[in-house]
Amino acid sequence: MMNNKKIVRKVSKSHVNRNVVGRLLQISMAFVFLLFVGRFLYLSISKTIAGENISERVSNLYKRDEILKSVRGAIYDNSGNVIAEDSHSFTLYAILDKSSLDYKGKPMYVVDKEKTAEKLSTVIPLSEKKILKYLHPKHKAYQVEFGTAGSGISLATKKKIMAMHLPGIHFDETPSRLYPNGRFASHIIGIAQPFNDKKTHSINLIGTMGIEKYFNKVLSGKDGRRIALVDAGEYQLPGGQHSYKAPINGNNIYLTIDSQLQIYLENLLDAVQNKYKPKALTAIVEDVKTGKIMAASQRPTFDPATRKGLNDNWRNILVQDSYEPGSVFKILSITAAIQEGKYNPKEYYRSGSITFNGSTIHDWNYTGWGAIPFEQAFPRSSNVGMSILVNRLGRHTWRRYLDNYHIGKKTNITLPDENSGLINIHSQIDQAVTSFGQGINVNAMQMMQVYSALANSGQMLKPQLVEKIVSSSGKVIKRYKKIKVGKPVYSQETAQTTLKLMRDVVEKEYGTGMTYKIPGKSIAVKTGTAQIAGIHGGYLKGDRNYLFSVVGLTPADNPRYCIYITMKQPQIMSDPPETIMSLIFKPLINRVSVSSKVDMMDEQITIPSVKGQSREQAVRLLEKMGLYVETIGSGHKVEAQSILENTKVNPNSKIIIFTGGIIRCPNMKGWTIKQVTQFANISKVKVEVLGKGKVYKQSRIPRSILNRNSKVKVELR
Repeated sequence: MMNNKKIVRKVSKSHVNRNVVGRLLQISMAFVFLLFVGRFLYLSISKTIAGENISERVSNLYKRDEILKSVRGAIYDNSGNVIAEDSHSFTLYAILDKSSLDYKGKPMYVVDKEKTAEKLSTVIPLSEKKILKYLHPKHKAYQVEFGTAGSGISLATKKKIMAMHLPGIHFDETPSRLYPNGRFASHIIGIAQPFNDKKTHSINLIGTMGIEKYFNKVLSGKDGRRIALVDAGEYQLPGGQHSYKAPINGNNIYLTIDSQLQIYLENLLDAVQNKYKPKALTAIVEDVKTGKIMAASQRPTFDPATRKGLNDNWRNILVQDSYEPGSVFKILSITAAIQEGKYNPKEYYRSGSITFNGSTIHDWNYTGWGAIPFEQAFPRSSNVGMSILVNRLGRHTWRRYLDNYHIGKKTNITLPDENSGLINIHSQIDQAVTSFGQGINVNAMQMMQVYSALANSGQMLKPQLVEKIVSSSGKVIKRYKKIKVGKPVYSQETAQTTLKLMRDVVEKEYGTGMTYKIPGKSIAVKTGTAQIAGIHGGYLKGDRNYLFSVVGLTPADNPRYCIYITMKQPQIMSDPPETIMSLIFKPLINRVSVSSKVDMMDEQITIPSVKGQSREQAVRLLEKMGLYVETIGSGHKVEAQSILENTKVNPNSKIIIFTGGIIRCPNMKGWTIKQVTQFANISKVKVEVLGKGKVYKQSRIPRSILNRNSKVKVELR
């Protein structure tokens, strides 16, 4: 009986315990339920968590905001061949953290480091030992890269590595620039390099040198953007809100560079650089009828594709460096003296040395050649002769000519950081030394601008590197035309006289440029040897410490092409400097001479009829076509022209137009017998011709009044 009571009590007690536990569970569940209900009510009212909008957060889970990359414009040569274009490169990296697995549980980290190092060493420029060193970092790392050897990897190399199926090896894609020609006008073209844009969090290409830098805004496109709502499978929701802004690709630039000529020039420069080791070497080829640069390069240089040599050769010495040009500057001196009437070819002077205010100037051979006529001063490259002629001009006139030549002014060629050069004339000795290119600083493109006047009747043309800018759709946005710089600095007669003296440089036995003579080629040349200023003042001493140079124009009687070469401090002087530079000069002359014959045939001008037009209108039309116009008469309308309409002539040919009224005798010096006859026919003035060749003497003073009964006698030779 008693035992039964105990059992009852135990049962009652366990029942109570169960009830208590059940009650507690009910209360807990009710509390949790109320908590969830309260949270839902709070969220439905406030719609934020920790200050973040819930709706926006959910929307962002299914929202895709994507930057659509634009393409940087390409750079082409004058024939449309690619010089620079967009590409992509890859950076190699390895994941080392063993927790990195893909969705199937397969390792995304490097499993076999020895095998990985062995395989990679066959495709990237790193030894197996060095790769293993990267794969075993001193400190724990999630992933590692392989330095410069693992960056800038091409698509072809990436495919080779992917074919090895190495776990843990991955790639980052980076926009890059492709330069398929390697060392090819490298400082002219420049480079574009990837930079991280903090605003868009993307990597963009930025030009840092040359054309790439100067036209960076033109070449750079504008990225687009796409915003869309997607489902869990990343498909765009049909009713979802979305926006799309297409990328705008950059514009393309067509240069004046002739790729075949440029590659030929690069090879010539390499040969001289490798054999004679000059500290600097430059060469420029220009079509001086248009100002277009056809080829230009320098040594030392770099390869934009591999960046080899880039760290030591950032400067574009064609425009960023200024230098004392030496005797090639005498072209400026002789043209000024001729134009101002201070040059008498038959007048004699004492060569060797001359003193100005206690300072003595010597000829390059120190002793000179005794008493010689001024017509030999230029071909012999006499410092004394040039000093006398420029001294006759006077300081103010000479300074005016230097300003007209735009010395000390930038050419504004389309390259960054151009050096304007320097004029520093304070005394008579300063003026004297500038006559032969010392004590004055220029850049190479300034000299090309000056030389262009010899081919354009004294009118300088701006050197140009860009032919046109074209949009990505093919529309021509801008076409660069011939640009005249200032007014003509001298007459056609002065240009012809100077070109004749430049021919003497190569053709006369006393000329300094006989090394550059090529049988059967018509060349006008001037050589130069300039002292190099020392860092601490004065000039450097020694046979090698000079800037050697040569400029040549061809054909000499009507130049089309100009070649200018400079060579600074050759370290191996196993040959004379003229011989060294001729290894570049002669092949280039031969190459452009062939082009000249073809171009002159292709670009002949068809003469229009200008009869009845006003004098100003006719002159403007004919000069615009590239002709040199001689006006005879004081009338206002054209009555006759020396060349019949529809006749084909070469650019820069002379055409005489007659307007009636008072006739003044023209300066016929340098005219051909054909031009003299044309003048006589349209003006009805009697002209007696003696000799053959070109006019060097006439019986009537230029600008004197003539009538129908007047007679002019001219002598040719």
